[in-house]
Amino acid sequence: MYNRSWLLVPGDSEKKLSKALATGADVVVIDLENGVPFESKAMARELGAQWLQVHRTQIIESRRIGRWVRINPLDSRMWRDDLVAVMRSAPDGIILPKANGPQGVQQLAAEIYEQEQLNRLPTGSTRIIPMVSDTAHSALTIGAYLEASLPRLAGLSWGAQNLCAALGATRARDNR
Repeated sequence: MYNRSWLLVPGDSEKKLSKALATGADVVVIDLENGVPFESKAMARELGAQWLQVHRTQIIESRRIGRWVRINPLDSRMWRDDLVAVMRSAPDGIILPKANGPQGVQQLAAEIYEQEQLNRLPTGSTRIIPMVSDTAHSALTIGAYLEASLPRLAGLSWGAQNLCAALGATRARDNR
C-alpha cells in the first residue's frame, strides 16, 4: 500500500466522510481531535466508526485505502472513549496528538492491545503515529524514540500549527 497522500476528515461531517474515497488519497484519517468541536465528539466517534466499518474491506480501483483515526490527546478525558468507539471497526492505525514521548506511545499501545483482544483483532495489527511537534515538550522528546522499543510505531508526524500556537507565535509562516 502506498502512503503518499493522507487526508484528514472531520469525524462529525457525514458530507466530507462520504466524499473521502473519491479524493484518491492513499490514507483517510478520521479526525476526532482538532477538526471536531467538543459538543460533536460523541457523534464524530459514531460516524467515524461507521465509516471505518463500511470501508473495512472495500477496495477502490484495485487498491486498498488506509484507514486511520486521530484520537484526542492522552491528557484529555476523551481518548479512551475514542479508542473504544473505533477499535471495533479495526482501523489500520491511530494518530496520537500532543505525544509526550515514547511513554505515551507505550501507554496507548497497551490500551490498543486490550481493545484488539476485546474485538478479536489480530494482535499488533493497529499501528501508531505520534504527533511529535504539537507542544514544545513533545518536540524535545523526539530523540527518545530512537532508543525506545515501540513495535507498533509506524512513523513520526510533524505539524507546525500546534507548536506555533503552544509557543505563542502569531503566525506559522511568513507571507513573502
